Amino acid sequence: MFRQIYVFSLAFILGVSISSGQSIKTDKPIYTSWHGYKAVTFEFKGRESRVVYPEIPAPGKPWVWRARFPNWHYEMDSILLGKGYHIVYINTDNMYGSPDAVKIWDQFYIYLTIEKKFSGKVVLEGVSRGGLFIYNWAKKNPEKINCIYAEAPVCDFKSWPLGNDKGIGSEKNWQQLLQVYGFNSKKEALNYKDNPIDGLEDLAAAKVPVLHMIGLHDNVVPHEENTSILVERYTSFGGPATVFPNTLHNQSDHGHHFPIDNIRYAVDFITSNTEGYRPLLHSSNYHSLRTGLTNAYNKFKTEKKGTVAFLGGSITQNPGWRDSVSQYLQSRFSETEFTFIAAGISSMGSTPGAFRLDQDVLSKGNIDLLFEEAAVNDPGNGRTKKDQIRAMEGIVRHVRKVNPATDIIFMYFVDPGKMDTYRHGNVPEVILNHEQVAMHYDIPAINLAKEITDRIDNGEFTWEDDFKDLHPSPFGQQVYFHSMRNFLDSCWYQAEKSGIVARQDSLPAPIDPYNYSGGKLIPASKVYAGKLWSQESNWMPEDSASTRKGFVNVPMLLTESPGARMVYKFNGRAIGIVVVAGPDAGKIKYCIDGKDNPKTLDLYTKWSKNLHLPWYYTLADNLKEGEHTLILKTTDEKNPESKGNACKIRYLFVNK
Repeated sequence: MFRQIYVFSLAFILGVSISSGQSIKTDKPIYTSWHGYKAVTFEFKGRESRVVYPEIPAPGKPWVWRARFPNWHYEMDSILLGKGYHIVYINTDNMYGSPDAVKIWDQFYIYLTIEKKFSGKVVLEGVSRGGLFIYNWAKKNPEKINCIYAEAPVCDFKSWPLGNDKGIGSEKNWQQLLQVYGFNSKKEALNYKDNPIDGLEDLAAAKVPVLHMIGLHDNVVPHEENTSILVERYTSFGGPATVFPNTLHNQSDHGHHFPIDNIRYAVDFITSNTEGYRPLLHSSNYHSLRTGLTNAYNKFKTEKKGTVAFLGGSITQNPGWRDSVSQYLQSRFSETEFTFIAAGISSMGSTPGAFRLDQDVLSKGNIDLLFEEAAVNDPGNGRTKKDQIRAMEGIVRHVRKVNPATDIIFMYFVDPGKMDTYRHGNVPEVILNHEQVAMHYDIPAINLAKEITDRIDNGEFTWEDDFKDLHPSPFGQQVYFHSMRNFLDSCWYQAEKSGIVARQDSLPAPIDPYNYSGGKLIPASKVYAGKLWSQESNWMPEDSASTRKGFVNVPMLLTESPGARMVYKFNGRAIGIVVVAGPDAGKIKYCIDGKDNPKTLDLYTKWSKNLHLPWYYTLADNLKEGEHTLILKTTDEKNPESKGNACKIRYLFVNK
């Protein structure tokens, strides 16, 4: 098992030790982007080196080692990066695969496999003179090779750079080669018996698969003097080899430069011949595009303005995927002026989201795209199926009543409970509930809980070492973002394909007529209460317990006295209170319209001992439309764990 965090280790920067105990010095790395992937360039043994990292490494950390021309025909390596391979290069360019170059490759291999924990078997890629490197190293290390891929490879330096027969040759390169090999004369070079075409027996015995892409009219590296000889000898020793002539496109540079006719063929050759390789699970398996995000795409693309809101709990509040999505949108729609609304608050699930939606999101103006998540907090907060459906449906209907063109995405994040449920062959109830709303309103959804579970079970990473927690590590945040980016790319493609036709939704009949589509917060400062209550304009606790954003240094209606009575008249179908349930939280009794016996509610939660926790308590949500009266009174009873009888009200909430 492996793990890969997108933070490079101090050893990478300052130097690492190999098995002999010798320190391999690496200069300070430079972090860049290579065709959209993270790359680090650094010095190894005084030579420029580069590792390009996949967003999600495949199990076992497979890698491709490119010899010479590391940016030539990059398309195949880009595909391999998407499949979880690392792409590696070290600059031994003017060493022509000489014994000294092979020694440097030996040291670099040790560094990558021992210190960076790359797979012990590597894929070798060689272009043109890169053939000298890959074969001269492979022949001495057959047990370390998955397969060999080469394009117009030099397999005999007598053909190039000498140009001893049909080839054009290069006198300058020939003189360099003589020097780096230490030849004293041309005759000594001609008698050399360790070109790639020589000594292939051990490599063939190891059954290392070989694929050569060639041009039939290559006058720089003629295949007759290179590939044809090597493959004939290799197969005669029992080695598996394939030659693919590329003939479909124009060829240049005396036939030496040619487009690859079938890149996928080459990719499949590499992946099918990588020991232990298992393809990464594709994120699209966990995406429900439904009606997509056509309206948001239309707004971003044509009007060059966009407002994007993120509503949820701590996983949305914390930095990570949300920042990456914002940066992605700004990059994807580079001419668009974006406004981003960060409305994540710790511990908030669907019910708080429905009632604070108006204040925290919709009051900012028309929303073009809303990211909504509550699937982690809803079960932990004890929200019932009824609560969840009323809240999620309320969010959708409220948003669409204000702006029918708003696109919405539901996201289902992972936690250990959901993983366990999936592994027992079931679907978490909270996801079934949220999906009932999503399907009814054709809301796109991303099931990250199922995706993370399957990826872990596929051996791609671990929960303990990589993801770490339901509040994901930096690695986990990137896994979330990777899936979201693929989802968004699919939606944009869907929008482009449909001709960017704006969608104007008419809302279907509700699932539940008591849904919270009219949810609003009523600041406690607007509530009149009796003499045992006090209004504080800037409340903060006097103890050392922790607090939460938006619930400290704010107005608060509070009492610490038993028997404190409050009467509140309201118009709506639901009523509740938002309290700070801290170490001194007490109990209350309440009733609506004085019709039923008062109900008792303990405000103290299992988290209250060390935290002034914001908590939404729904007191009634099946009321008829019209005027109602809430009567609330503190009691002299308290939870055995509580230190007092306090009731601290930040808001009341009403579903109008």
